[in-house]
Amino acid sequence: MARLIFVGPPGAGKGTQSKFLADSHQIPHISTGDILREAVAEKTSLGVKAQGYMDRGELVPDQLVIDLIRERLGKPDAQSGWILDGFPRNVAQAEFLDVLLDELNQGCDRVINFDVPDEVLVTRMLSRGRKDDNEETIRRRLEVYREQTAPLINYYESREKLVTINGDQTMEEVATALNQVCA
Repeated sequence: MARLIFVGPPGAGKGTQSKFLADSHQIPHISTGDILREAVAEKTSLGVKAQGYMDRGELVPDQLVIDLIRERLGKPDAQSGWILDGFPRNVAQAEFLDVLLDELNQGCDRVINFDVPDEVLVTRMLSRGRKDDNEETIRRRLEVYREQTAPLINYYESREKLVTINGDQTMEEVATALNQVCA
């Protein structure tokens, strides 16, 4: 059983690695983006609320995201473990998540921080060829990450949950490191 939170900058490999690990441990990879898209597609009451914000180009409020995560973590496949990818994004969300996990009697085992130098991240994201991945946009996303999300590292470190993995390795080497941490 594993309950993991993946943190790290955009392009660090969180999504790729969480899919590998989720498959090998037979637990769900829970991405907030996927949860939102699924709730909207299924037209759940929370999905309809989220759709309203998204249609207006607004960020979905933290409380609504927490409610969606509560709903997702309550599903049967999440009882034996999960990997959260993309949430929490800031300390306030982490505090909300702590309360939620207490309510659900589910603790987080570890928070995995993917550490990758900015220059490597820029190169990786430029090579993906996505239309929104230009150098200026990428550097701005990294700046926003450092401002808003990086404080999570201190938050989880102070709770002795944080494990940092060198994400500047091959996919296989990162997967090996992850498996050692999660064994």
